[in-house]
Amino acid sequence: MERSSVLEQLPALRRYARVLTGDAWAADDLVQDTLERACGKWRLWLPGSDLRAWLFTLMHRVFLNQRRGGASRANVTSLDDTDTLAEPPGTARDLDSAIDLERCLLRLPEEQRSVLLLVTLEDMSYADVAKVLGVPMGTVMSRLSRARSRLRELMGRDLPAQPPARATVTPLRRPN
Repeated sequence: MERSSVLEQLPALRRYARVLTGDAWAADDLVQDTLERACGKWRLWLPGSDLRAWLFTLMHRVFLNQRRGGASRANVTSLDDTDTLAEPPGTARDLDSAIDLERCLLRLPEEQRSVLLLVTLEDMSYADVAKVLGVPMGTVMSRLSRARSRLRELMGRDLPAQPPARATVTPLRRPN
């Protein structure tokens, strides 16, 4: 395992960790714990296999172990913290949309959120996501479908209500 190969994966690992944990500090800790685990288990990685998928698998397992072990991770994201955005927002409206999306993502069950992020944000294939999460590919597809549906519901609920369209009523004229 080459150091440069691992370094190339850091931004993706950090993005995924940030959305899993909902907190920048916890995400950094998760990435560090994942890299420590990778260093300790580097002999298990098969040269020529997908390093990215292997690292994401380790991260997912570390995250689950931390949750099972009672490590409390706040699922609250500071709304003033905008470093989760890939690029600086263009307008205040862009920032509001990004904050709304992050809030809605954090409201998804962890299983759905993981699948959605690995497929959409990290552009992984369903087969790779199934390997990372240790579930059948059919489970990946159903979780992705439920996650997308739920996210649409949440985003719709969080958007400001549109005023109803006014109907124009034409008075009836009685024939003379």
